[in-house]
Amino acid sequence: MGMLKRGLLVGLQTTWTLGKIIFPITLIVTILGYTPVLNWLAGLLAPIMGFIGLPGEAAIPLVLGNVLNLYAAIGAILTLELTVKEVFILAVMLSFSHNLFVESAVATKVGIRMSVVLAVRMGLALFSAFVINLLWSGGQETAQYGFVSSGGDQPVVDGWLAIGWQGVMSATLGILQLAMIVIPLMMVVQIMKERNWLQFISKGMRPFTKMLGIKENTSTTLASGLLFGLAFGAGVMIQAVKEDGVAKKDLYLVFIFLVACHAVVEDTLIFIPLGIPVWPLLIIRVVTAIILTIAIAYVWKQVEKKQEVERKEATYEN
Repeated sequence: MGMLKRGLLVGLQTTWTLGKIIFPITLIVTILGYTPVLNWLAGLLAPIMGFIGLPGEAAIPLVLGNVLNLYAAIGAILTLELTVKEVFILAVMLSFSHNLFVESAVATKVGIRMSVVLAVRMGLALFSAFVINLLWSGGQETAQYGFVSSGGDQPVVDGWLAIGWQGVMSATLGILQLAMIVIPLMMVVQIMKERNWLQFISKGMRPFTKMLGIKENTSTTLASGLLFGLAFGAGVMIQAVKEDGVAKKDLYLVFIFLVACHAVVEDTLIFIPLGIPVWPLLIIRVVTAIILTIAIAYVWKQVEKKQEVERKEATYEN
């Protein structure tokens, strides 16, 4: 019972920490969804869609997905007549870059610069779209959508007071969903810590973390982020930074991996009803995350070596 109680307290504390970020952002973004702002943003982006092989109206699901969530983006895609290739490009872009405001703000709570998160996610989205459009000549048939609940449909709300209330309800629901995952997750993590099970997990993931160029004390965060998402991975990382002394370098590398590849099960399955091949989508995310993390870890290591040599030379000269 003691372990469960300690895990519960940690879960509640983590939910409170993340909730203070998620609630106001969700409230503001939900209210914006009832204004012309999102359509205005989509209109600004429409002229550049052709460079990545998309029609102008594809800017609407991109804006909704990045400002709101994947369900809103899918709801918008269902209203458009697109080819399989166009839907696949949208799916890849949205898998890298979605829910930017909430997930980027959560990352800053761990100590990651928001500019890094935004640059990686938006850069990967645009680069992947450009490459797919350049290399894939197929997928010209019209996409056949299956049955899917359109999470992007806005309920009919009349008046600013009602819109504000809808925002509060959406933000509250977001916090409740966060708590339903974070609290049990932190309780499980607490039990695993106190029974030394995490050591076995860390050892099991050692070849993978070593390949990425990060230490094995990030294994719990990696597993949580891969399965549950960036925000929930951040919840585990907040605790890991306090207790495990995760280095700044490892902190950045694990989050660079997770911003490219997180919630792989949910974020992949959600695109199945759109009539696109999802295995390539999953492979693209995982391979991109691995290559990007290894490359940054290598460059970081070379920079550290150069700085160390310069320090030794400066010491020798003095």
